[in-house]
Amino acid sequence: MEEGIGQHGSSLPVDNVQAIAGRVGSDIPERYIRPERQNEYAHSTSSSDGFAGVGSIPIIDYNKLTDPNFSDEEAAKLHSACQEWGFFQVVNHGVPEDILYKMKQDTEGFFKLPLEKESVAQLPGHLEGYGQAFVLSEKQKLDWGDMLFIGTLPSYVRQTRFWPTNPHSFSETINKYSIEVKRVSDILFRKISENLGLDQGKLYEMFDNGVLALRFNYYPPCPRPEEVLGISPHSDATGLTLLLQVSDFPGLQIRRKGRWFAVEVVPGAFVCNVGDIVEILSNGRYKSVEHRAVVSERNERISVAAFLTLKDGDAVGPISELVEGEELLYKSLPFEEYLKMLFSSKLEGKSNIDRMKLDA
Repeated sequence: MEEGIGQHGSSLPVDNVQAIAGRVGSDIPERYIRPERQNEYAHSTSSSDGFAGVGSIPIIDYNKLTDPNFSDEEAAKLHSACQEWGFFQVVNHGVPEDILYKMKQDTEGFFKLPLEKESVAQLPGHLEGYGQAFVLSEKQKLDWGDMLFIGTLPSYVRQTRFWPTNPHSFSETINKYSIEVKRVSDILFRKISENLGLDQGKLYEMFDNGVLALRFNYYPPCPRPEEVLGISPHSDATGLTLLLQVSDFPGLQIRRKGRWFAVEVVPGAFVCNVGDIVEILSNGRYKSVEHRAVVSERNERISVAAFLTLKDGDAVGPISELVEGEELLYKSLPFEEYLKMLFSSKLEGKSNIDRMKLDA
């Protein structure tokens, strides 16, 4: 994999949103205006809003999940979260506070350095680097945000020309952070396997040699935030995603019961979500949920998403043990073909998970 994970896709070059935000008044370029946002309202998942069955996103205590005295009860909560929500927050995960602090500090520092961002910009035909993801036509609506996307684990996927050299500690921080996120995800995959009735090591072994990629998101303030989106609605084409919310300002929203709900910021927690691959592997037992990001008029928002996925040569399809005596709901494809379908789905404005369904 000499070309890293970025070889599987590309994105058209567009203007730096951070620079646009610094020079526009109340006039926002038309490509960022989202007509579908008119007259909408997002509810909070932590408030009492009168909607039956809607409450706070489940909180999973990692310490209890790994403690034999509490593991069964916490694993049951995890099972319910994956079935009913597709999202949960992981607390007490054991990632050292100094690593979390440095990740937040270095990420904020990187987005303040214009020359550094230019030095790691995306190249034609490559998805890694600084820019925007999934810009596939000159006419599509754009997100009000910039990102840096890099593969970090295993080490052979690293394309170091896209790794920032400033702040000077950033590369070391990324490496340490990736190792810690991998440790947390290993336990989650083991517990998810067990909850699905599989051997505990089934999903762990599938993803153990898979790819971990990081996406650093920067959403500048916007004079008309109610008319734009930081990230368009989507589900993640991954196995699991672990998100660190660097900023105190909430911006992540999930679609639940047909409406958008804001996810509260829990300091130090990882917001985790089931990705499309786990939905497919589980033959629909667990759901990959649509989500998006909104922005603020006065506050910047920064987050770091860690994507745990498979590698070239793997297959994406329902696990045979989970379809015995049941209807097969999804296709099986080589991982490379699955990624090609992802980009064609984006180009056609369709859902990748829907295109993987046998009745599509």
